[in-house]
Amino acid sequence: MEATAIVNKRKEQQPETSSKRAAVQPQWQRMMLLLVLGYEGAGCLAGGTLLVLAPDGRLMDMPVSLLHGVFLDFLIPGIILFGLGILNAAAFIAVLRRKHFDWFLTGIGLGGLFIWFVVEIIIVNELHWLHLMWGIPVLLGWVVAIPLIALRHDGEVARKVLLSCGILSSIWYVAINIIVPALYDGYSISSLTVSELSAIGAPTRILWVLLVTPYPLLLAAFGWGVLQSAGGKRSLKIVGSLVIAYCVFNFYWPPMHQRGLEPSLTDSLHIAWAGVTVLFMIAMMAFGAVANGIRFRIYTIVSIALHFVFGVLTSLEAPQIPTNGPTPFIGVWERINIAVFMVWIIVLAVVLRAKNVKPADTRTE
Repeated sequence: MEATAIVNKRKEQQPETSSKRAAVQPQWQRMMLLLVLGYEGAGCLAGGTLLVLAPDGRLMDMPVSLLHGVFLDFLIPGIILFGLGILNAAAFIAVLRRKHFDWFLTGIGLGGLFIWFVVEIIIVNELHWLHLMWGIPVLLGWVVAIPLIALRHDGEVARKVLLSCGILSSIWYVAINIIVPALYDGYSISSLTVSELSAIGAPTRILWVLLVTPYPLLLAAFGWGVLQSAGGKRSLKIVGSLVIAYCVFNFYWPPMHQRGLEPSLTDSLHIAWAGVTVLFMIAMMAFGAVANGIRFRIYTIVSIALHFVFGVLTSLEAPQIPTNGPTPFIGVWERINIAVFMVWIIVLAVVLRAKNVKPADTRTE
């Protein structure tokens, strides 16, 4: 009996298991999430209050005509906005106090704001700089909130779910590349680029911007899955970090103008964004090749080579876009180039899902 008591006492004195240690969120993630929830919650509460107090929008310098007849005034939108403020404030408290349901409240709060922005953009039929000011933090909040799901649940199951998001991200991107062009009269998949679906003045601009938003969110979830699959492999940790950085960078793309118009700063920035995006893709594939077996390494080398070939073919026709010159196959080359990367993401997700990896200890305290 005494020996059993001694053994039990020693077990009680042992440190927490890795699964419990993993349930502590890294401090930088927690602080960023708290900043986003506090910022959005305060903004919603203030904005909702002003709209309820003055449904004609005078306190926020917003004419009722913005609603295009969907609502008679801003009373109902104000009440909804105030409710979203309460949700995000509740999520802030849950994250601050490390409640087990913090991931749920955060998802509801930020998800509600995402729906708010989608509906708002559809109603006003305009993309405004304020949408970036309030919308981008929501997306960033989603990125740092994703790991909460894994931290509060079975690590191995959550890891595979997060990795599956990489597969879903590619499928989603292909799906909207089929749906949106069909709604653009005169659009040619073979001779027009993907970016022309969201060009300034394009009839599908708002629709594309709204539908493409889930892509970086799903891919960011995949990035966290890669980080959880890294174990002691530094190269995989770099891949996961690059995926997340890529998603944050691609939350917003400076739009290009339609063909035949004089290029401006936004067109130059669009090209710069494309260049940085390609560098991210190549870096991900290069570090991913190092982290896995010889067959995956060979497959990755072939993928990088194809990416380079079709990238060059795309760039050869690109100078014709501003002058509205002929680009008979630019859409084909570009889409093959994109497909090479997305298929690589799918293959990497399948490879990592097949591994049985325990989530790394993320405690920083």
